Amino acid sequence: MRVLFLGGTGVLSAACVSELAQQDVELTIVTRGRDTQRPVPPNVRALHADVRDTGLYVYPGARRKEQSNDGSETGAHVNISTSLFGIKVVAVEYLSDDPPEKLVAFYKDQLKKYGNVLECHTNERHPGTNMNGVDTSGDSKKLKCEDDQNGKTVELKVGTEQNQHIVSVKPAEHGKGSDFGLVYIQMRGGKETI
Repeated sequence: MRVLFLGGTGVLSAACVSELAQQDVELTIVTRGRDTQRPVPPNVRALHADVRDTGLYVYPGARRKEQSNDGSETGAHVNISTSLFGIKVVAVEYLSDDPPEKLVAFYKDQLKKYGNVLECHTNERHPGTNMNGVDTSGDSKKLKCEDDQNGKTVELKVGTEQNQHIVSVKPAEHGKGSDFGLVYIQMRGGKETI
């Protein structure tokens, strides 16, 4: 039996996870990735992603996508910073039973708080972004659509190349519902320093 436990490192939930880890189950926990004094048992798969770091709400009724078709993780939180440059990438992938059009309308409204929303269409599996580093002229470059604009995947983008929010929505593979990703990228420093 497979069990997905949301949380798992709090006082009560850590005790539950510890008990479940001793049972004959395949246990996965999803945490916000915050440091904890309660370790995760070694036979438990722990996923760390906090959608709040993207600055967007999760679409109502959506569920976290456990793995991509190739078996890779569907969330990432990377933060690299030195005195010369820095990059932060937060990406989380979800599934919804609602059609892509509903998600696109929901996230267009959500993204407006960050500026003008650019709608792009692509055949790419993952959100496309240009990470060229900071424009040393002092002006951040505006985001733009790439490719031929004829694909089934809708990318909603807002911000600049150095500070971007991206929502990628595509029809689910089984033909009903949607597969979508929420991405936040923040950079500082020039590409010459990376």
